[in-house]
Amino acid sequence: MQRELAQFITYLATERNVSSHTLTAYRADLEQFRDFVRREKGEAVAVEDVDHLLIRRYLAKLHTDHAKSSIGRKLAAIRAFFRHLLRTGRLAKNPAELVTTPKRDKKVPFHLNIDEVTALVEAPRQDAPLSLRDRAILETLYSCGIRVSELTGLNVGDLDLEEGVVRVLGKGGKERIVPVGRQAREAVAAYLAARNRPPYDAPLLVNARGGRLTRRSVGRIVDKYILRIAAMKKVSPHTLRHTFATHMLEGGADLRAIQELLGHASLSTTQKYTHVSIDRLMEVYDKAHPKAKG
Repeated sequence: MQRELAQFITYLATERNVSSHTLTAYRADLEQFRDFVRREKGEAVAVEDVDHLLIRRYLAKLHTDHAKSSIGRKLAAIRAFFRHLLRTGRLAKNPAELVTTPKRDKKVPFHLNIDEVTALVEAPRQDAPLSLRDRAILETLYSCGIRVSELTGLNVGDLDLEEGVVRVLGKGGKERIVPVGRQAREAVAAYLAARNRPPYDAPLLVNARGGRLTRRSVGRIVDKYILRIAAMKKVSPHTLRHTFATHMLEGGADLRAIQELLGHASLSTTQKYTHVSIDRLMEVYDKAHPKAKG
């Protein structure tokens, strides 16, 4: 089974060209499943020995300490692995197709209100290069709604400050153009000026040593300013993406437009933000309708 797993990871990296983050997640999920199968069937287990009942036992074990969304992701990796074996003729059937995906709990994406997000993006107040960089990070995440991995992957030339757009390389290598707000453009321009206007092929965001900033570093930066404004809520860089989508929908943006801006492959992924308009409608109804207060 180990050989087939290694071949599948190589296939994802070379033929599917998945991102390093996705590749790491697939490898970790499938190695966890492999270890479970070995404990159940022995070290010499082959892929033919895996049936849908074994996969169900694995998922049942995960239910004790994993969220449904995490279990669903692990099952998706297992399905993709067996689909690959089916496609390459290694197996005659996919045992994972007989296993249903657990229904995910419908969670409302946490977001900041206008006052909170304003306090956060304005928290870096100094004119030092790192403070200017941090302001550019926070402004751009909120202004564009892009993923942290997309932000850290940007080069200087990907951002057109005059036109007010940024070229983003999203999941699956899909490119999209996203507008950049005035305040974010001003923050980025100030940061690039402090770096003596680096060349177009240089990383947009760098650390103190001049290397490209990592996703983890951006998380630490956001945490630092959350503590500075004494916010009681747990906020991550992804919270700014949720906040962007929520405020866009509240402002009357079309759901399809938000889907394009976020780079969602499916509209169903974007629809989780529709709770905002419903909550807003209920608030307006409660305040305005004469029968709502009875």
